[in-house]
Amino acid sequence: MTTAWLPSFLRSPIVALIGDQCTVTLIDNLNLFEPECLKHAISKGLGLGIVVGGCIVKLPQLAKILQSRSVAGISLTAYVLETICNIITIAYNLRNGYPFTTYGEAVFIGVQNYIITLLILMFTGRATLGMAAGALMLVFTYSLFDPSFVGSELLSTLYSLTIPLVVSSRIPQIYTIHKNGYTGQLSAFAVFNYFLGTAARLYTTLVEVDDSLVLIGTLLATIANGVLAAQMVYYWNASAPEDQYSFELPMWMGVPRASTDSTKHSKQL
Repeated sequence: MTTAWLPSFLRSPIVALIGDQCTVTLIDNLNLFEPECLKHAISKGLGLGIVVGGCIVKLPQLAKILQSRSVAGISLTAYVLETICNIITIAYNLRNGYPFTTYGEAVFIGVQNYIITLLILMFTGRATLGMAAGALMLVFTYSLFDPSFVGSELLSTLYSLTIPLVVSSRIPQIYTIHKNGYTGQLSAFAVFNYFLGTAARLYTTLVEVDDSLVLIGTLLATIANGVLAAQMVYYWNASAPEDQYSFELPMWMGVPRASTDSTKHSKQL
């Protein structure tokens, strides 16, 4: 019988992540190159990293918008479509019982996208529309998680529709950058982390999720995010035209206004 040499306070989280069998093989027996457990552990580690990254991936974008009080170069259509995809993805994976490490980032990214969408509407003078859209989005979210409103068959159909939606959510942003010839307030940190995250998610999906719909969606998302990352590199030093989408925040929000010159020529985060 194998003896567990690792202290329980260190061993318990590992068991929770990769399971008891693989913990015995990789940790207790130090059989670090056992193929199945190694593959499983790498997938779980990547998945956990992606989920943690999802907690912060859009924070630089949020900070950039609030600091500059501008949404120049950011596509509202892209964020609306992406938020809808996030909601459907969460509901589909949760209701199918897939491991949280294979989709958990969608929860945190979805919340951040929701906030950014409302900010875009606010900074373009459509605050009332933003409140109405926000309420509708919450109702839509509730209906997807309740099987009495949306059955499993319909949810699968909706999830299959997110595959073209994922690509469609990137196309407006890709077109906006191409048309403007610069990336505006789009955060380089968010773009590159999105690309690396979806690339890593391909591996975790292949290892842990036996679902062709999830695999195809992840593959297309990786390609679309790769195009955005390439644009970010190509237009890195491009100068910005006069800001068309700035909006004064109420004084109670306490965000100092950045100068026009610093906004126009600031480097992406």
